Amino acid sequence: MKKLYSILLFFCLCTVSFGQNLLSQANEAYSREDYKKAAELYEKMLQEEGISSDLYYNLGNAYYKDKQYPKAILNYERALLLSPGNEDARFNLEMANSRITDKIEPVGVFFLTVWTQNLINTLSSNSWAILGIVSFLLFIVGIYLYFFTRNVLLRKIGFFAGLLLLLVSIFSNDFASVQKDKMTERKEAIIFAPTITIKSAPAESGTDLFVLHEGTKVKLLDKVGEWSEILLADGNRGWIPTDQLEVI
Repeated sequence: MKKLYSILLFFCLCTVSFGQNLLSQANEAYSREDYKKAAELYEKMLQEEGISSDLYYNLGNAYYKDKQYPKAILNYERALLLSPGNEDARFNLEMANSRITDKIEPVGVFFLTVWTQNLINTLSSNSWAILGIVSFLLFIVGIYLYFFTRNVLLRKIGFFAGLLLLLVSIFSNDFASVQKDKMTERKEAIIFAPTITIKSAPAESGTDLFVLHEGTKVKLLDKVGEWSEILLADGNRGWIPTDQLEVI
């Protein structure tokens, strides 16, 4: 039994050491401006050790420095998908978007919708869920104070604080659900074709609608065979070969 434990411990230590070694190699390659090598090593870490917001962010930086802007945008978006509050990734994403050809102006959105979306993006799904649970537990404490104490001040605090915490719990769980859906459904993608003509139907014989370039972010609406229907932020939509897209 001790021998088996020793073998498992040795295996775990070797795995951690290997992962740290890859990371140090990738960081060293990045520091000496060998961005292609750094990107290659970060990609290897993602394949062998699993995804993480930090790795996607580092990979995005390597691709950005190597002037591979579509790949940088893809990885910044993936970093934000896992950690919506990563302001560094969001800033660098804006920088990468300024380097691509297409500048899509979004249609007018009600300010309250924008504010709500920005609020949702401050935390990840797990963080919102934890906040929701904690708020609900504190809500129970507030209910206890209201029903089981005689002090008028404590009863008022318990009532109003409990009401507020209940609202926080409800909204937090709703926001957690929104973030979780974004991670599981994966309804957005980045175009990787240097230039692509968007069609009116899922076929080469479809009418040419407009032209897009690599790095542009689109929303996925439907899929028919080897074609995907996309929607742009400005409201335009059409069909594109699925193999020209990379899902975020």
